[in-house]
Amino acid sequence: MHISAKADYATRALLELACEPGRPLTCEAIASSQEIPFRFLKSVVGELRRAGLVRSQRGCEGGYWLGRPAEQITLLDIVRAVDGEVITLRGEPLAGLDYPGPAVRLPGVWREVEERAAAVLAGLTLASLLPAGTLQQQPRTGAA
Repeated sequence: MHISAKADYATRALLELACEPGRPLTCEAIASSQEIPFRFLKSVVGELRRAGLVRSQRGCEGGYWLGRPAEQITLLDIVRAVDGEVITLRGEPLAGLDYPGPAVRLPGVWREVEERAAAVLAGLTLASLLPAGTLQQQPRTGAA
């Protein structure tokens, strides 16, 4: 099994944002706090923004916030936002995988592994991963 650097960095960045929902954080601050390469993080945050998991504001008061409450963002949402598929075989989705002869049942095993991994990821939210007492109440605003 392989967990991509993108998925790991994206999750760590979102956990940083979940700890500070009332104020925006810059990529520089997140990269420094989590010891993530800044340029790589910038790219990952762009993918998270396109997926609606973060929102941004430009300017001196700008930065990034969670796109929705930490209780509503699962690890599966994050992995799919930055990697697409949960598990691939040689970079290809498992859906159409088919083997002949004695290996005919193997694609079913790989698909079951993917289903179980997706179920675990879907059952974990950002809020559930934060240390007790660190999740602050996210302010309600009309801006999105």
